[in-house]
Amino acid sequence: MLTLGIDIGGTKIAGGVVDADGVIHDKLRVDTPAYTGALADAVVDMARHLSARHDVAAVGVAAAGFIDRDRATVIHAPNIDWHDEPLRDDLQRRLSMPVTIENDANAAGWAEFRFGAGRDVSDMVMLTMGTGVGGAIVLGGELFRGGHGIAGELGHTRFIRDGLPCGCGQNGCLEQYASGRALQRAANDIADGGGIGTALAAVRAEKGSIPGPAVSRLVLAGDPGATEALRRVATALGEACGGFQAVLDPELFVIGGGVAQLGDDLLEPVRIAYETSLPGYGERPVAAFAIAQLVNDAGLIGVADLAAGSV
Repeated sequence: MLTLGIDIGGTKIAGGVVDADGVIHDKLRVDTPAYTGALADAVVDMARHLSARHDVAAVGVAAAGFIDRDRATVIHAPNIDWHDEPLRDDLQRRLSMPVTIENDANAAGWAEFRFGAGRDVSDMVMLTMGTGVGGAIVLGGELFRGGHGIAGELGHTRFIRDGLPCGCGQNGCLEQYASGRALQRAANDIADGGGIGTALAAVRAEKGSIPGPAVSRLVLAGDPGATEALRRVATALGEACGGFQAVLDPELFVIGGGVAQLGDDLLEPVRIAYETSLPGYGERPVAAFAIAQLVNDAGLIGVADLAAGSV
């Protein structure tokens, strides 16, 4: 059976025809419309285009935001002007086939659990380090959504009391300290402080602000300033994972997002911080850590698989 997965991003909408093994047979990408009112139209057009070339049984759509427990309504989407949007019913009416709606981080985490780094475990937490920090929780082989459908927002756990302001309206959320944006902030702070930030300071002087790819390049080159910036961000993530372990006890943490491309340079300080933050360390089993394997295709693969489960 083939299903269609569509992942709505801030700049691109990615769609793919996916089989029961998570293999993509056809793929399409278009720019995300600037006008929110045209977004559902773009999803419908993509679904019709791909389903005309393949016999698909259902459609899954992944989007950032709070999805209700029935996976029918987008309660709130931070980057899209959707509030209590009855997206599933609208798309089903227009496409005449079953539609599943899912949070994008949940969809990516499910893909990693089913077909990627987490395929050999039953309990897993995924954290994505991008502009913010996304989260997905799989417990006992099931995606954990909570009583209202919006569990797994791990990036918005309070990490520092009275800390940095967050786009969610609170202060001190984890994503302000453990995201790609936090890595850039740390790199710029180190550059401004001089000392170990000499190479970073040169980039800052040239570009005005240090972009994420420049930090990654300097980390891979062994630059001490960039390495220190990564250590600060990785330490925040690892400390948070110690707390998540105490509550959820996963077998595995999967780290995705742009920062995860740094691989072991990221995971080593994450593990150290995790171990020093874990209650009862040395007297209890600990989780493994892995880098996500499906990268940019995870969202569409995951939501396609979830759609297959609804048929």
